[in-house]
Amino acid sequence: MDDDAKRGDGVTESGSTAPARRQRRDGALRRAAVLDAGLAVFSTVGLHGASLDQIAERAGLSKTNLLYYFPSKEDLYVAVLRRVLDVWLDPLQALDAGSEPAEALKRYIRTKVTLSRDAPQASRLFCLEIVQGAHLLRPELEGPLRALVEAKAAVLRGWIAEGRIGSHDPHHLVFAIWAITQHYADFAVQVSAVTGRDLTDEAFFEETVASTQKLILGSLGLS
Repeated sequence: MDDDAKRGDGVTESGSTAPARRQRRDGALRRAAVLDAGLAVFSTVGLHGASLDQIAERAGLSKTNLLYYFPSKEDLYVAVLRRVLDVWLDPLQALDAGSEPAEALKRYIRTKVTLSRDAPQASRLFCLEIVQGAHLLRPELEGPLRALVEAKAAVLRGWIAEGRIGSHDPHHLVFAIWAITQHYADFAVQVSAVTGRDLTDEAFFEETVASTQKLILGSLGLS
């Protein structure tokens, strides 16, 4: 084979890497489909009520194909929870010392309520795992989650020390925001039963955001 037909990196003139790229892309899509299906099933019936057959069927794959990506139901469950945790904690990353406190907290609250509207299954599954003791997720909670919260607690303490927000325990402040915003996902049925509305109602969504912002910022001496 001449030098032009095959290069040192294994890429031929005919573009023989295209099938490999397509295979990787298809594999990533199948893996994502399994995670999506796992979230839907686990958030409804929990780890013990779910079966790999149910999840595979929902993902449009055979059980054998599912097991190629995740060797066991527990492995899939932990992978789903880790992805949920990443999604729910990502907005907290944006809270940095250089931000204007009132605007930063308003954005964070709006983002959290938006997640409760758009990804309620994720919140419910996370809540279910925590209530059950988080046996499979504890390393994530004691590692990345704790490190992130401690970093943001330091930001809040800095704002307090500078007199930019009122004095408040940073951990309890974060917990309060989580509790209020995720209530609208975890207890959506109760919210709907009491108010006759939910976050898909744009007016109710905006009322929820504004009310939560006012409550949290008011407690910190911010308008």
